[in-house]
Amino acid sequence: MRIWYQSFVDYENGRTYWDRLRAHLAAISDPGTVIDVHGITPHDSYAHSIVEFRCAREVICNAIAAQENGYDAFIIGHFQDAGLYEARSVVDIPVLALGEASMLYGCTLGQHLGVVTINRRYIPWFGHQIRKYGLEHRVNGVHAMTFEPGQILRAYERADLAEEVVRLFAEQAEPLVAQGVDVLLPGGGIPMLLFSSIRGHNVGGAPVINGIPIVVKLAEAAVKLRRLTGLGVSRASDYVKPPREIIEEFRSHPKGL
Repeated sequence: MRIWYQSFVDYENGRTYWDRLRAHLAAISDPGTVIDVHGITPHDSYAHSIVEFRCAREVICNAIAAQENGYDAFIIGHFQDAGLYEARSVVDIPVLALGEASMLYGCTLGQHLGVVTINRRYIPWFGHQIRKYGLEHRVNGVHAMTFEPGQILRAYERADLAEEVVRLFAEQAEPLVAQGVDVLLPGGGIPMLLFSSIRGHNVGGAPVINGIPIVVKLAEAAVKLRRLTGLGVSRASDYVKPPREIIEEFRSHPKGL
Protein backbone atom coordinates (compact mmCIF):
# COMPACT_ATOMS: atom_id res chain seq x y z
CA MET A 1 0.00 0.00 0.00
CA ARG A 2 1.36 3.43 -0.99
CA ILE A 3 -0.03 6.60 0.59
CA TRP A 4 0.73 10.20 -0.39
CA TYR A 5 0.84 12.40 2.74
CA GLN A 6 0.35 16.05 1.79
CA SER A 7 2.01 18.45 4.20
CA PHE A 8 1.49 22.19 3.88
CA VAL A 9 5.11 22.74 4.96
CA ASP A 10 8.10 22.12 2.69
CA TYR A 11 11.33 20.44 3.75
CA GLU A 12 13.40 23.60 3.41
CA ASN A 13 11.33 25.43 6.02
CA GLY A 14 10.39 22.50 8.27
CA ARG A 15 13.33 20.09 8.15
CA THR A 16 13.13 18.90 11.78
CA TYR A 17 9.33 18.67 11.60
CA TRP A 18 9.52 16.59 8.42
CA ASP A 19 12.15 14.25 9.86
CA ARG A 20 10.04 13.67 12.96
CA LEU A 21 6.86 13.32 10.89
CA ARG A 22 8.44 10.68 8.65
CA ALA A 23 9.60 8.71 11.68
CA HIS A 24 6.14 8.99 13.28
CA LEU A 25 4.38 7.85 10.10
CA ALA A 26 6.72 4.87 9.76
CA ALA A 27 6.07 3.88 13.38
CA ILE A 28 2.26 4.02 13.16
CA SER A 29 1.64 2.50 9.71
CA ASP A 30 0.93 -1.17 9.03
CA PRO A 31 3.68 -3.46 7.74
CA GLY A 32 3.79 -3.08 3.96
CA THR A 33 2.42 0.47 4.00
CA VAL A 34 4.73 3.10 2.52
CA ILE A 35 3.88 6.74 3.26
CA ASP A 36 5.63 9.45 1.25
CA VAL A 37 5.52 13.02 2.57
CA HIS A 38 5.13 15.80 0.01
CA GLY A 39 5.20 19.52 0.74
CA ILE A 40 3.93 22.76 -0.73
CA THR A 41 6.19 25.62 -1.82
CA PRO A 42 5.69 28.42 -0.87
CA HIS A 43 4.65 26.73 2.34
CA ASP A 44 1.72 27.72 4.54
CA SER A 45 3.53 30.33 6.65
CA TYR A 46 0.70 32.76 7.51
CA ALA A 47 -2.70 32.07 9.05
CA HIS A 48 -5.17 33.38 6.48
CA SER A 49 -7.91 31.99 4.24
CA ILE A 50 -6.21 33.24 1.07
CA VAL A 51 -3.16 31.11 1.90
CA GLU A 52 -5.43 28.12 2.46
CA PHE A 53 -7.04 28.83 -0.93
CA ARG A 54 -3.66 28.92 -2.68
CA CYS A 55 -2.56 25.69 -1.04
CA ALA A 56 -5.89 24.03 -1.84
CA ARG A 57 -5.24 24.36 -5.57
CA GLU A 58 -1.95 22.53 -5.21
CA VAL A 59 -3.60 19.87 -3.04
CA ILE A 60 -6.14 19.13 -5.77
CA CYS A 61 -3.46 18.91 -8.47
CA ASN A 62 -1.31 16.70 -6.23
CA ALA A 63 -4.20 14.32 -5.53
CA ILE A 64 -4.52 13.82 -9.28
CA ALA A 65 -0.75 13.28 -9.54
CA ALA A 66 -0.88 10.77 -6.68
CA GLN A 67 -3.49 8.69 -8.47
CA GLU A 68 -1.59 8.86 -11.75
CA ASN A 69 1.59 7.70 -9.99
CA GLY A 70 -0.01 4.62 -8.48
CA TYR A 71 -0.69 5.75 -4.93
CA ASP A 72 -3.53 3.93 -3.18
CA ALA A 73 -4.68 6.85 -1.00
CA PHE A 74 -4.11 10.55 -0.47
CA ILE A 75 -3.95 12.20 2.97
CA ILE A 76 -4.28 15.94 3.55
CA GLY A 77 -2.08 16.30 6.61
CA HIS A 78 -3.36 19.77 7.44
CA PHE A 79 -6.14 20.31 9.95
CA GLN A 80 -7.90 22.99 7.88
CA ASP A 81 -8.49 20.36 5.13
CA ALA A 82 -8.21 22.93 2.32
CA GLY A 83 -9.19 21.34 -1.01
CA LEU A 84 -10.66 18.18 0.55
CA TYR A 85 -14.05 18.06 -1.17
CA GLU A 86 -12.62 19.16 -4.52
CA ALA A 87 -9.85 16.53 -4.37
CA ARG A 88 -12.41 13.81 -3.65
CA SER A 89 -14.39 14.92 -6.68
CA VAL A 90 -11.52 14.45 -9.14
CA VAL A 91 -9.87 11.16 -8.09
CA ASP A 92 -11.04 7.64 -7.39
CA ILE A 93 -8.50 6.75 -4.70
CA PRO A 94 -9.55 7.47 -1.10
CA VAL A 95 -8.86 11.04 0.07
CA LEU A 96 -8.69 11.49 3.85
CA ALA A 97 -8.00 14.69 5.77
CA LEU A 98 -6.57 15.38 9.20
CA GLY A 99 -9.26 17.77 10.45
CA GLU A 100 -12.29 15.77 9.32
CA ALA A 101 -10.82 12.46 10.52
CA SER A 102 -9.89 13.90 13.91
CA MET A 103 -13.32 15.45 14.46
CA LEU A 104 -15.25 12.36 13.38
CA TYR A 105 -13.16 10.01 15.52
CA GLY A 106 -13.30 12.48 18.40
CA CYS A 107 -17.07 12.03 18.39
CA THR A 108 -16.52 8.40 19.47
CA LEU A 109 -14.51 9.52 22.51
CA GLY A 110 -16.83 12.14 23.97
CA GLN A 111 -19.94 14.18 23.36
CA HIS A 112 -18.48 17.68 23.19
CA LEU A 113 -15.31 18.56 21.28
CA GLY A 114 -13.18 21.68 21.47
CA VAL A 115 -10.41 22.90 19.18
CA VAL A 116 -7.36 24.91 20.21
CA THR A 117 -5.78 26.38 17.10
CA ILE A 118 -2.46 28.18 16.76
CA ASN A 119 -3.82 31.56 15.65
CA ARG A 120 -7.18 33.30 16.09
CA ARG A 121 -7.33 34.14 12.36
CA TYR A 122 -8.10 30.44 11.84
CA ILE A 123 -11.22 30.61 14.03
CA PRO A 124 -13.63 31.71 11.23
CA TRP A 125 -12.20 29.00 8.96
CA PHE A 126 -12.85 26.38 11.64
CA GLY A 127 -16.40 27.67 12.03
CA HIS A 128 -17.08 27.07 8.32
CA GLN A 129 -15.30 23.71 8.46
CA ILE A 130 -17.29 22.47 11.48
CA ARG A 131 -20.60 23.46 9.87
CA LYS A 132 -19.61 21.82 6.59
CA TYR A 133 -19.07 18.55 8.43
CA GLY A 134 -22.42 18.92 10.23
CA LEU A 135 -20.72 18.94 13.64
CA GLU A 136 -21.80 22.30 14.99
CA HIS A 137 -23.70 20.54 17.82
CA ARG A 138 -20.67 18.42 18.75
CA VAL A 139 -17.74 20.82 18.35
CA ASN A 140 -18.66 23.42 20.94
CA GLY A 141 -15.74 25.81 21.06
CA VAL A 142 -12.62 27.04 19.26
CA HIS A 143 -9.90 28.85 21.18
CA ALA A 144 -6.56 30.07 19.86
CA MET A 145 -2.94 30.57 20.78
CA THR A 146 -0.89 33.29 19.06
CA PHE A 147 1.56 31.59 16.69
CA GLU A 148 2.03 31.89 12.96
CA PRO A 149 2.53 28.47 11.30
CA GLY A 150 6.19 29.26 10.64
CA GLN A 151 6.79 30.36 14.22
CA ILE A 152 5.46 27.22 15.87
CA LEU A 153 7.87 25.12 13.81
CA ARG A 154 10.67 26.54 15.99
CA ALA A 155 9.33 24.43 18.86
CA TYR A 156 10.82 21.41 17.08
CA GLU A 157 14.26 22.95 17.53
CA ARG A 158 13.96 24.10 21.16
CA ALA A 159 12.71 22.05 24.12
CA ASP A 160 11.88 25.16 26.12
CA LEU A 161 9.62 26.49 23.37
CA ALA A 162 7.97 23.07 22.99
CA GLU A 163 7.16 23.14 26.71
CA GLU A 164 5.80 26.66 26.30
CA VAL A 165 3.46 25.50 23.50
CA VAL A 166 2.16 22.71 25.76
CA ARG A 167 1.54 25.27 28.51
CA LEU A 168 -0.20 27.74 26.19
CA PHE A 169 -2.36 24.96 24.76
CA ALA A 170 -3.49 23.97 28.25
CA GLU A 171 -4.16 27.62 29.09
CA GLN A 172 -6.62 27.84 26.19
CA ALA A 173 -8.04 24.34 26.73
CA GLU A 174 -8.91 24.68 30.42
CA PRO A 175 -11.82 27.14 29.88
CA LEU A 176 -13.24 24.83 27.21
CA VAL A 177 -13.18 21.88 29.62
CA ALA A 178 -14.77 24.06 32.30
CA GLN A 179 -17.60 24.80 29.85
CA GLY A 180 -18.26 21.09 29.22
CA VAL A 181 -15.88 20.11 26.40
CA ASP A 182 -14.68 16.54 26.99
CA VAL A 183 -12.38 15.95 23.97
CA LEU A 184 -9.67 18.38 22.80
CA LEU A 185 -8.20 18.73 19.33
CA PRO A 186 -5.02 20.67 18.59
CA GLY A 187 -5.95 22.60 15.45
CA GLY A 188 -3.02 21.55 13.29
CA GLY A 189 -0.69 18.73 12.34
CA ILE A 190 2.28 20.68 13.70
CA PRO A 191 1.03 20.86 17.33
CA MET A 192 -0.40 17.34 17.08
CA LEU A 193 3.00 15.91 16.21
CA LEU A 194 4.68 18.12 18.80
CA PHE A 195 2.41 16.64 21.50
CA SER A 196 2.63 13.05 20.21
CA SER A 197 5.31 12.07 22.74
CA ILE A 198 2.95 12.87 25.64
CA ARG A 199 1.27 9.52 26.21
CA GLY A 200 -2.25 9.84 27.62
CA HIS A 201 -2.15 13.60 27.07
CA ASN A 202 -5.17 15.26 28.63
CA VAL A 203 -6.30 18.53 30.14
CA GLY A 204 -8.63 18.19 33.12
CA GLY A 205 -9.46 14.63 32.10
CA ALA A 206 -10.31 15.57 28.50
CA PRO A 207 -8.10 13.60 26.07
CA VAL A 208 -5.97 15.58 23.64
CA ILE A 209 -6.19 13.90 20.23
CA ASN A 210 -3.23 13.21 17.98
CA GLY A 211 -5.08 12.95 14.67
CA ILE A 212 -2.11 11.76 12.62
CA PRO A 213 -2.42 8.05 13.58
CA ILE A 214 -6.19 8.38 13.19
CA VAL A 215 -6.07 9.67 9.62
CA VAL A 216 -3.39 7.12 8.66
CA LYS A 217 -5.43 4.20 10.03
CA LEU A 218 -8.59 5.47 8.33
CA ALA A 219 -6.68 5.75 5.04
CA GLU A 220 -5.38 2.21 5.38
CA ALA A 221 -8.90 0.99 6.18
CA ALA A 222 -10.34 2.90 3.20
CA VAL A 223 -7.85 1.25 0.84
CA LYS A 224 -8.61 -2.20 2.27
CA LEU A 225 -12.37 -1.66 2.00
CA ARG A 226 -12.03 -0.46 -1.59
CA ARG A 227 -10.05 -3.60 -2.45
CA LEU A 228 -12.52 -5.86 -0.66
CA THR A 229 -15.80 -4.33 -1.78
CA GLY A 230 -15.15 -1.58 -4.33
CA LEU A 231 -16.43 1.00 -1.84
CA GLY A 232 -15.74 4.59 -2.82
CA VAL A 233 -17.15 8.09 -2.44
CA SER A 234 -20.62 8.98 -3.68
CA ARG A 235 -20.83 10.55 -7.13
CA ALA A 236 -24.42 11.64 -6.57
CA SER A 237 -23.85 15.07 -5.02
CA ASP A 238 -20.83 16.83 -3.52
CA TYR A 239 -18.28 14.56 -5.17
CA VAL A 240 -19.67 14.42 -8.72
CA LYS A 241 -16.67 13.81 -10.97
CA PRO A 242 -16.15 16.32 -13.79
CA PRO A 243 -15.19 15.25 -17.33
CA ARG A 244 -11.51 14.56 -17.94
CA GLU A 245 -11.09 17.67 -20.09
CA ILE A 246 -12.38 19.87 -17.26
CA ILE A 247 -9.86 18.32 -14.86
CA GLU A 248 -7.05 18.93 -17.37
CA GLU A 249 -8.25 22.51 -17.88
CA PHE A 250 -7.97 23.08 -14.14
CA ARG A 251 -4.46 21.61 -13.99
CA SER A 252 -3.13 23.51 -16.96
CA HIS A 253 -4.64 26.93 -16.27
CA PRO A 254 -2.00 29.50 -15.28
CA LYS A 255 -1.73 30.08 -11.56
CA GLY A 256 -1.55 33.84 -11.93
CA LEU A 257 -0.12 36.73 -13.88
